[in-house]
Amino acid sequence: MTAQEIRQAFLDFFRSKGHKIVPSAPIVSKDDPTLMFTNAGMNQFKDFFLGNQTPDIPRIADTQKCMRVSGKHNDLEDVGRDGTHHTMFEMLGNWSFGDYFKKEAIAWSWELLTEVYGIPKDRLYATVFGGDEGEGLPSDEEAKAFWMEYLPASHILYGNKKDNFWEMGETGPCGPCSEIHIDLRPEAEIEAQPGAELVNMDHPKVVEIWNNVFIQFNRKADGALEKLPAAHVDTGMGFERLCMVLQGKTVTYDTDVFTPLLRKIETITGLSYGGSYAPDAKADMAMRVLADHVRAVAFTIADGQLPSNTGAGYVIRRILRRAVRYYYSFLNMQEPLLCQLVPVLAAEMGGFFPELKGQEGQIVRIIEAEEKTFLNTLEKGISRFESLDAKGGLIQGQDAFELYDTFGFPIDLTRLMAAERGWQVDEAGFEKALQAQKDRSRADAHKKVGDWHIVREGEEVAFVGYDELSVSEAAVLKYRTVAVKDKEQYQVVLNRTPFYAESGGQAGDTGLLFFGQEKVVVIDTQKENDLIIHIVKQFPADMQASVRAEVNAGRRQATSCNHSAVHLMHAALHDILGGHALQKGQDVDSKRLRFDFSHFQRMTEEEIKRVEEVVNAKIRENIQLEERRDVPIEEAKESGAMMLFGEKYGESVRIITFDKGFSTELCGGTHVPATGEIGQFKILSEGAVAAGIRRIEAVTAEEASRFVQAELEELNEVRALLKAPKQVAKNVAALQEENKSLKKEIERLRAEQAGALKGTLKEKVENIDGVNFLSEELPLDDANAIKTLAYQLEEELGDAVILFGASIQGKPQLTLIISKSLTAAKGLNAGQMIRELAKEIKGGGGGQPFFASAGGKDEAGLGRALAKARELLASA
Repeated sequence: MTAQEIRQAFLDFFRSKGHKIVPSAPIVSKDDPTLMFTNAGMNQFKDFFLGNQTPDIPRIADTQKCMRVSGKHNDLEDVGRDGTHHTMFEMLGNWSFGDYFKKEAIAWSWELLTEVYGIPKDRLYATVFGGDEGEGLPSDEEAKAFWMEYLPASHILYGNKKDNFWEMGETGPCGPCSEIHIDLRPEAEIEAQPGAELVNMDHPKVVEIWNNVFIQFNRKADGALEKLPAAHVDTGMGFERLCMVLQGKTVTYDTDVFTPLLRKIETITGLSYGGSYAPDAKADMAMRVLADHVRAVAFTIADGQLPSNTGAGYVIRRILRRAVRYYYSFLNMQEPLLCQLVPVLAAEMGGFFPELKGQEGQIVRIIEAEEKTFLNTLEKGISRFESLDAKGGLIQGQDAFELYDTFGFPIDLTRLMAAERGWQVDEAGFEKALQAQKDRSRADAHKKVGDWHIVREGEEVAFVGYDELSVSEAAVLKYRTVAVKDKEQYQVVLNRTPFYAESGGQAGDTGLLFFGQEKVVVIDTQKENDLIIHIVKQFPADMQASVRAEVNAGRRQATSCNHSAVHLMHAALHDILGGHALQKGQDVDSKRLRFDFSHFQRMTEEEIKRVEEVVNAKIRENIQLEERRDVPIEEAKESGAMMLFGEKYGESVRIITFDKGFSTELCGGTHVPATGEIGQFKILSEGAVAAGIRRIEAVTAEEASRFVQAELEELNEVRALLKAPKQVAKNVAALQEENKSLKKEIERLRAEQAGALKGTLKEKVENIDGVNFLSEELPLDDANAIKTLAYQLEEELGDAVILFGASIQGKPQLTLIISKSLTAAKGLNAGQMIRELAKEIKGGGGGQPFFASAGGKDEAGLGRALAKARELLASA
C-alpha cells in the first residue's frame, strides 16, 4: 500500500464504525496557551475531555499534523540520527467522548491491523497498565481480558506508569493506556529471542505503532487523581511508522513518505543517498534532516506561522537553519536547497492537505529568503571563527557558545572546523554557557497553573457579547490562580459573559465585574481552547454572589472599528493588488490595526492611496453589517465566503458581510453595525515582514483624526520655520541640496587635512624586525578619513603595522591595519590584537586579520594603547 492508501484505509475503516472524519487542526496552536505547537492528535479535543464543551457527535477520527520540537516532547536533535524520529509527523487517531470504551477500542485496533492492513498476528504484542502502588492504582485487568480474546498471554505484557499511564501534562485528563507493538525482526532472530523480552527496550525493530488511551481521571495541581464523570478513548498511531511496517521497511525514511524528497535531494546535490546510520555517514544524515525539516517548515508556514525571532516563529527558524547548516557542512551546498523540495512535498501531500498546494509559491519564497539570509550569517560566523584566539589550540567555551547562539553554529560544526586546524573545543565551558541560557529561558517562561476551583458544575460558557455589552445576572463557574514569572494572575470563568476573549488577532475586552456591591476590574480576557477566561486584578470576597458584567464600551467600539476596517481593507487589497493578497495574520486592538498579507513587492504610493480611498468610500456609504450565525460549514463554503488557510473552523460558522460582492468573510470577531461608525481610515505604514508577506499598520476613528491633526500641526511648524506657506516641498529640497554640497566641501577639506598629515607620518615610521611600524594619535574626527589614510600609507610602506588613535565625537577610537603579507608570513592578526588594545580605552572591537577597529569610553587610554601596540608587535 502507498502512504496515501494507508491513510485513506484508516479513515474509511473508522467511518464504517460510525466515526465522523474531521480535518486536521492547524499545526500551530493558537488558542491554547499551554502549547506552542499541536503535539498530539487529542489537542484539538481538549475541551471535550475537560468537560468545557460537548461534541456534536461522540465518535471522531482524523489524521492530525503534529510537531515535537519544544518542551517535554522534543525530538529535534534525534532527527536524522536514527530512522524513526521526526519533527513534523501525522498522528492517526480515533476518539470516543463518553461513548465506547476499552472493549471496542481494542477490538477495532485488532481488526484494522490484522484484517484491513494484513499484519501477521503473531508479530503483535499488547501492553497494559500494571498498576502503581504510590498512586493507589490497580493493574488494568479489564483491558487485559479484552486482549486475551485476540492474543496469547505471552503477547500481553504489563507496563509501568511511565510506559502505560498517559497524561496530557502536569495537570488535566489522564488514564491507563494499552500500547500495540510489532516485532519486525527476521524469523531467525525471533526464534533466538522472543519479542516479549524486547518490548519497550528501545530495540529498533521491536517498536510501538499504536496507543489506546483510556481517559478515566483528572490530575489535579497537588498531584491527586479524581475520577472523571465520563470515560473517553483517545488513540494515536504514528502514520510514518505505520507506513514503515506495511511497506516492509525497517526505517521510516525508506517509505514513500520520504523517498520522493530524498530522490530530489540526490538530483540537486549530485550525491547518492546510501541509507547509512553510521556516525561518520554525515551526508546520509544530512539528507534525512532535509527530508524531515522541509515538512515541518512548510506545514507551519502554510498554517500561518512565519519564521521569526520569538515564540513558535523562532522554533521554525531554528529548524530551517538546522537544515541549512547540514547541507552547507555535509552536502557542499552554498545555495538555497530546502526551498527546492517544497514542490515535491506539495505534489505528494497537497491532495490531502490543500493548504500546501494552495500556497506552494509563497512557501517557496519565504523559505528561500530565510535560507539566503542564514547562508550569509554562516559566512560571517566562519569569519568570526577564523578570528578566534585559540590559545594553546583550545577554543574557549564562551566563544563556541557565541558561534552557536549568534551565528547558528551547532557545536559539531565548531568541532569539525577546529579539528581541521588541529584545535580542540572547551566542551565543559560550552555546556556551562548553554545551560545558563536554558536556565534564563526557563525563568522567563516560568508559569505555574493552579487547579480550577469549581463553583458550579455541569454548565457551559455562553458568550453573548455580539449583542450585549453587559449581563445583569451571571455566575462564576470556576476560578484559579496562575503564577507567571512569580507574579500571581487571577482568572475567573462565568456561565454568561459579554466579554470577547482574545482570538483571531483581536484583543480581548476589558471592563468590570460587580459581585453584589464589590467591583472587580477585568484587565484582559483570554481564550483557552474554547474557554473564556476573565483575568481580574483580584478575586471577589464572595464567589457565590450574582455577577453583573460590563464591558468597557469605548474600548470595544474602537476595537470593532479597527476590525471592521480590516475587512474593508482586505477586500480593497483584492480589488487593487489581486486575489493573491490574502490575510496572513492580524493584530487589532483599540489603538490601531496591523494586517499581514501575501504580496510579492512593495506597494506603490499610488496603490496605498487607492486602498485608503476605497476603504474611506465604503465608510462614507455607511454600509449596514450583514451577519449570519451558526451557518453549517459546507453551506458557508458554497456561499463563497472567504476562508483562510491555517484557521480551524467548526461545524457551524459566522459570516460577516459588508456590501455583498465586496467583503464576505468567516469571522468570530466583533464589528460595527454600520461602516459609517468607523469615521476615517488612515494607513500609517506598509512594509515587508518576510519574503512575499507585507504588513500594513493603520488607524481609524478618533485615532485617525488625532494622527491627521498631528501631521497638520507639524506641517504648519515646518512652514513657519521655512517662511514658505505654499512651497514646503520645494524649500526642503533646496535645503537638502545645499546640505549635500556643504558635506562634500567638508569631506574635501578633511581629505586635504589627511593628505597633509601623510608626509609627517611617514617620517615617524620605525622598523621593528623588518616590519614598518607606525602608531600615532591623529587630530582627525572622521573615521572614514582615518581608514582611508591608513590604507594609503600601508600601500606605500608595505610590510606594515599601522595603528591610529583618535577622538571622534568625544569617544576614543582605534584603527589598525596589518599588511596581508604579514598576516600570512608572521601570523599577525589585527582582530586579535585590537581586542587586547581596546582594553586600554575601556572598550571592545574586532575585525579581520588585516583590518580591525575598536571604540571605547576612556579617551585618556589612547596613549597607552598606542604604546602597547609596539610591545605586542615586538613580542610577536
